[in-house]
Amino acid sequence: MKFVAFPRELQGTGASRRLRLSGKVPGIVYGAGQPAMIELDHNALFHALKKEAFHSSVLEMDLGGEVTKVVLRDVQKHAYKPQVLHIDFQRVDATTRIHKKVPLHFVNEAESQAVKFDKCLINHVVSELEIECLAEKLPEFLTADLGGLAKGQSLHVDDLKLDASIKVVTHGRKNPVVAVVVPIVEEEVVVAAAPAAAPAKGKGKGKK
Repeated sequence: MKFVAFPRELQGTGASRRLRLSGKVPGIVYGAGQPAMIELDHNALFHALKKEAFHSSVLEMDLGGEVTKVVLRDVQKHAYKPQVLHIDFQRVDATTRIHKKVPLHFVNEAESQAVKFDKCLINHVVSELEIECLAEKLPEFLTADLGGLAKGQSLHVDDLKLDASIKVVTHGRKNPVVAVVVPIVEEEVVVAAAPAAAPAKGKGKGKK
């Protein structure tokens, strides 16, 4: 993905506030040299942040006509307004090793024996993993194939088919990524009605 940034001349709280009022977002690019202060169009950035690839891919930043490869490092958002307050990027090249959280995409869940025949549920224990790899090998997402799962089984980090250059650095390789859960069936308890009481002797008869 490619985006456009502009050099930011003024710094400080007051300057950043004025930028935001004018529809811009202050930011910084660091790594591989001196940090660069930048500004971006808020609306374009806001829509880009809705795309999964913007968070987990190597991006091309056009700054003053010069294209640099970067990865997103941090986003600060307003507590309750749909507004981006600040953004950080890191420069990368072919030799840069990075740690990055990458989303998991789950496939073939409905076709698994666990769901299709055993009528179980599959619990997604985690939705992303932090990995270490060369920037040029950074995947947009990791795929977890659930097609082989059956009742009583789990899928672990070790079961994922990853490129040899990718190392998972969080969650533990033996911990489950998904687990098959047998749904609890609630039994319906039927309460038998109490037998009607027999009428008391001598009652209900007319007087002679």
